[in-house]
This record gives sequence, structure tokens and C-alpha cells, in this order.
Amino acid sequence: MVHKELTYDPPSQMLEELERRNYAQTTTHSYIQTIEDFARYFKCPPDRLGPEHIREYQAYLFRERKLAAATVTQRLAALRFFFTQTLKKPWSVAETPYPKKTQPLPSILSPEEVAHLIDSAQTRFHRMVLMTLYATGARRAELTHLQIPDIDSRRMVIHIRGGKGRQDRDVMLSPTLLKALRDYWRGLKHKPTCWLFPDGRWHTAPHPITPKVVWQACQKAAQHAGLEHRVHPHTLRKASSYYTTFQSPFILKTIGLGQVQSAAVYGRSERLAPEPAQLAIVDPFDR
Repeated sequence: MVHKELTYDPPSQMLEELERRNYAQTTTHSYIQTIEDFARYFKCPPDRLGPEHIREYQAYLFRERKLAAATVTQRLAALRFFFTQTLKKPWSVAETPYPKKTQPLPSILSPEEVAHLIDSAQTRFHRMVLMTLYATGARRAELTHLQIPDIDSRRMVIHIRGGKGRQDRDVMLSPTLLKALRDYWRGLKHKPTCWLFPDGRWHTAPHPITPKVVWQACQKAAQHAGLEHRVHPHTLRKASSYYTTFQSPFILKTIGLGQVQSAAVYGRSERLAPEPAQLAIVDPFDR
């Protein structure tokens, strides 16, 4: 009887460690992809590689792949998890330092450009996706998981479930968006029963669209609109944050002095204002 030799599979062991710690699915997928890419680059099992390979890989990501510092930091976080939690090996920050991050000012679309982008959507479905993305300031993964009961017209809020850090939150329901959603709903031949944006050719699937669909809706609309900016779903999130929370002189001054972090800038700036009157939360469509 011939016994097959058991092979060591680091990605599988890493997956188990990630699942035991209840990491988000997107983080798990990203970490596994990083380790696989790391192994492919050296054409060697990742458990046989060490700090010198990590340093070479980090330089390669900057030099040849031209990745941003934030992206390289994410790759290093995945490698650190793999070596410390999966292989139980030591990790030296001195030998593998995280890259210094740059903090460029975000490129913000004007209200006219946002309106032109939404109006340039290729389908009514894509138009509603872009409108909701802008009105809520949601991330594209958060948008795909919106359910019909999450639209609370009585309280005029939208409940976003399982956002970044697996945290739920409520965002303002724009009256303009609510009217558009109702008009869109009335025009549907087959009403969805669960997901706000179901997948499928006729959007009747029992599962939601993927983040890739949101990306494609944004890209196609931007191309049709002829916008010179590099437009992607996060562009609408930044524009929404700017036009709903950045109208306070206090916040603008604080941001100019570089005294807030991005988490406070995009969505939680209200906790910085000394007086509520200094911060006006407005409907992003009322511009």
C-alpha cells in the first residue's frame, strides 16, 4: 500500500489561524493572496523564506510594482501575521520597517462633476448604485450588503451592517435618494425581497451584487462622462464626506493644520467640533 506524503500547506494553516480569530473575509482573502504572491516571486514555499526575502520583496513592490506605501504596509501586515501567528517565528520591526506613508490631499469631484457622473450611468440600476454610493458615503463592499429593511424612511437613516472593523452604523437617508429609490422601485417588474441591489442579469438573484459590479458601474459612467479625474467608488465616498461634513470652518482649519487622522476626517469629524453649531450635516445632493 502506497501512502501519499503529507505536504505542508502554509496558506491553509494561515487560513485556519485567520478564521479562528474571526478576521473579515476581505482581510482573509487579501492576506492569503499576499502570501501566495510572496511565494511566487521567489518560486519557493513561503515557510522556507526569511527576513532577507521580506526586505527584497518589499523593495520589489515599490520599485517594480509601483505600489503605494499604504498597500505595501498591508502586504507587510499579512507577512507579519504569517510568520508570527502561523509559523510562530520572531518578527523584527527594525529589520522589516513599515514604509513611511504620504498624506496627499484627496482629489474631490465638484458637485457638478458628481451630478454629471451619476447622469452618465449606463443603466437605471447603475444610476441607483452610484446615487446610493454618493448619498451614503458607504464603501463599495458595504453598499453591496444593503438590504431593503436597512432603508428606514421613518427615522430617515440607512443602517450599514458589518462595516470596516465589523462595526454597524447609521448614516443619513437623503430625501433625494429616498425619492429616487421609490421611483426606481415602482418601475421594477420583479420586486426584490431581501437585497437592495440583487445580482443577476435582471437583478433578481437571491444574492447581492459584488463590489466589482460597483467598480464597473463607476468606471463606465466616468468614461461616458469624460471626466479627467481618476474616478472610482472611493472617489464618491470622499466627495460625500467633503460635502456633508467639511463645511465647518473649524474642521477645515483643523485639517489644514494636519491635526486629524483620516478616520476622523472621513465620517467622524463631528467629535472634533467644540460646538454642534459649527458643524452642519447636509444632504450631499443639496449643493
